[in-house]
Amino acid sequence: MKATTTDQRLRIAIGVLCLIGIGIAGYLTYVHYAGLKVLCLSSGGCETVQASRYAKLGGIPVATLGLVGYILILGSLALRGETGRAAGFGLALFGFCFSMYLTYRELFTIHAICQWCVSSAVVMTIVVLLTLIRWLLYADDVEPARARATPVQSR
Repeated sequence: MKATTTDQRLRIAIGVLCLIGIGIAGYLTYVHYAGLKVLCLSSGGCETVQASRYAKLGGIPVATLGLVGYILILGSLALRGETGRAAGFGLALFGFCFSMYLTYRELFTIHAICQWCVSSAVVMTIVVLLTLIRWLLYADDVEPARARATPVQSR
């Protein structure tokens, strides 16, 4: 029962964080396609980052890729067992690595910081840690409950 409760709590936390990430990435995707100016507390950092060549990958805004990533991680929570845990961690790890690459570009190439991007990177960092914990805690739980029952030995 305790393992189920822990897994449930991790799934809820990951789900809430994914919804926050969807909100951030959804906002950035919306302002991109609506042609609006990004609401930014810093002096032009968000606009500088959003206008850089690193704001798109293959013509697709990275915010849209982030939006899809958060949705996929959220969807992985519906998958039961090892498949769902591995998929969630794999997606989150990819998102984390991509966020770190983009943060590197902000700091050392663009020389501007977008608070929305940093917020998303923080959310993704927590998501990757929680999905890793969830995956590691239940790594040996690959068999269905029926298969773990002790078989009756015949004589």
